Order: sequence, then structure tokens, then C-alpha cells
Amino acid sequence: MRLTDCHNFHDFRRLAQRRLPGPIFNYIDGGADDEQTLRRNSAAFGDVDLVPGILRGVTDVDLSVTTMGQKLDLPVYLSPTALQRLFHHQGERATAAAAEKFGTMFGVSSLGTVSMEELARKHRTPQCYQFYFHKDRGLNRAMIQKAKESGIKVMMLTVDSITGGNRERDLRTGFSIPFRLTLGGMAQFAMKPMWGLNYLTHEKFSLPQLDAHIDMQGDSLTIGRYFTEMLDPSMTWDDVALMVRDWGGEFCLKGVMSTEDARRAAEIGCTGIVLSNHGGRQLDGSRTGFDQLDEIVQAVGDRLDVMMDGGVQRGTHVLKALSLGAKAVGLGRFYLYSLAAAGQAGVERALTQMKAELLRDMRLMGARSVADLGRDNLRFR
Repeated sequence: MRLTDCHNFHDFRRLAQRRLPGPIFNYIDGGADDEQTLRRNSAAFGDVDLVPGILRGVTDVDLSVTTMGQKLDLPVYLSPTALQRLFHHQGERATAAAAEKFGTMFGVSSLGTVSMEELARKHRTPQCYQFYFHKDRGLNRAMIQKAKESGIKVMMLTVDSITGGNRERDLRTGFSIPFRLTLGGMAQFAMKPMWGLNYLTHEKFSLPQLDAHIDMQGDSLTIGRYFTEMLDPSMTWDDVALMVRDWGGEFCLKGVMSTEDARRAAEIGCTGIVLSNHGGRQLDGSRTGFDQLDEIVQAVGDRLDVMMDGGVQRGTHVLKALSLGAKAVGLGRFYLYSLAAAGQAGVERALTQMKAELLRDMRLMGARSVADLGRDNLRFR
């Protein structure tokens, strides 16, 4: 199977599975507990139908949107995700370059494997920094200051991960950073020698946002342990309000799922929220961002920008979210599988296909721009 054989989300997923060692593929692919929320994230879009308009004279289609003060050529952005250079040696460098080529925003994670300074220096496309609130307040201040100095315009605080989700696939393989694998996990690495060759012959793996603050020599850190041991479960609205004030710019909460919390975010000065359940990787059985989108947009859509992520695989999924009032839609596994499959070329192919789907689907809907989409062109089953 080659990159040219990939025509949709599922094709990229299959190619990624062929190229990645099992523990790493399952880190991307897996969710929490019984993975019900993981599956529901995509299934939720199937509960809503599109009602197309005809004879609208649609020739040119404008896919651009503005969210968090950033003008994007596409209504999708590449959500911040951790550990990308484990999936392909290009990591965030490939993600950022592809985002710039398509004129959209990308995110850099606190657990990113390329520094936010390097990416901000090399790429003009909008960049957001995804931040976790640590117990070490000095670390929090240092990371926020570094983001300011890098010229990053959008701060995205993740609020759904004050403790780690129960990711049983990782427990079975022993996935951690640095690697501390079970025998079964080691066997799966041995079956993918090309991944190992690339890993050993390219830049040493690191977490540049954290390396200056955390010493992992001789220790291993599972993602669950990072969330549980290093992040601060006592974080309150007062802490966030202080961060909003200190940042002084576009500030987004990622992981909001209730109308009450959305209203509170607006009250303390947040300029955006992302409805997200962390890709089904935290609280299994929780609602999906798409399921919550309608009521939250109606409650606070005139006070801040509402975005959503989770389970997006098709252009029609994006159109349904935009029709309910989302300002933009985040992509996660959608681009991670393509990154793992072929690096920058893979992400660019996936975004090419997404853009083609969006243009085609907008014409079929009779919509010249995102502003032409609305709740009237949807029906709930």
C-alpha cells in the first residue's frame, strides 16, 4: 500500500497501521475505557442530515473563515497533538508546513516534539499554543512567557485533562516516554524495522517545551502519569481568569462541554472555546463536541467563537458543524494518520482531499460561502 492508494481517512489509517509499531499506532488510535466516546465522536454526525439547496448558481466557493482573530483559508485547522515525531521523524515540521501551504492554523502542544519558537520563526500561518496547567506555577509562567516571546497569537488552555484517562491499549503495550515496553510491545517494534531506522538516524527525540523543566533521565513517563502527577487538579476559574488577564490576547478553552461552563468562559474574558472530549481519550461515556454544539452556540455564540473537534473524517462532517454555528473545526487523527503514513506529503494529500470534498459539498449544498450555511439546511433524525 502506497500514499497514492489513500483516498480517505480510513485509507490513511490503514497505511499508518502498516508503518507504525503497534504501541505507537495504538497510542494514536485508542481511547479511554471501552472507547464508546471514541466511536460516538464520528457516529454523531450520522444523526444529522444535510438538506441541499438547488439552482443557486454556485460557481466560485469561498471556504475562508475568521476565528480567534485569525483569517483562515479553510474552515478546518490542525489541532495541537502530542509526540508527533514518534509518528514520523518530520513531526510538527511537516504539520506546520502543510498548514501554511493551505493557509490554515496549526497547534503546538505542551508535549510537542519541535519547539514553538522554531515553528513560529519558520511559518507565517496562524499558530496556537496548547497549554496544560501544571502544579509548578513557575513552569506555567515560563511557558506562557515563551509563547509570548515566540509571537504566538492564540493561547489554547486544555481543561479536560486534569488527570489521565484510562487508556488500556497503552497499559497493554507499556507505551511510555522514554520507551519502557512490555515483551509484546517490543516484539511489535521488531516487526517494523524501517520505523526504528528512521527513529535512530534522525534528530534525537525530545519534548522542547518541557525539557528545560523536567528531568526524565532514568525514568519513564506515561501520558497518564504526566496528566495525573504533573498537572494541577485544583485549577479553578479564578486561575484561568488570571491567565486570561496575563496573556492579554486571544484565549481559548479547549474541552468545554456544558452550556454553564461556556457562559463562564465568556464571563472571564475568553475569546473562544473548543467543544472537545479529547478525542474520546479522557472520560468515556461523555457527550461529543458535535452533540453539544447547537445548544452552546445558541447560548454563547454571540459572545465568543465556538469551535469543535472530535471524530471529523469527511467534508460533510465539517459542513454539518459549520451549519450549527461552529467558527472552525479541529482535525486530529485525520492528519495524524496521514503524517504517520508519509510525513508532510501525507498531510498535504489529506488536506487536498478535505479541501476538494468541502468545495464539492458546498456546491452540492448551493452554498457560495460558509455564511450561506445555517441550521435550516439540517434535519435531525
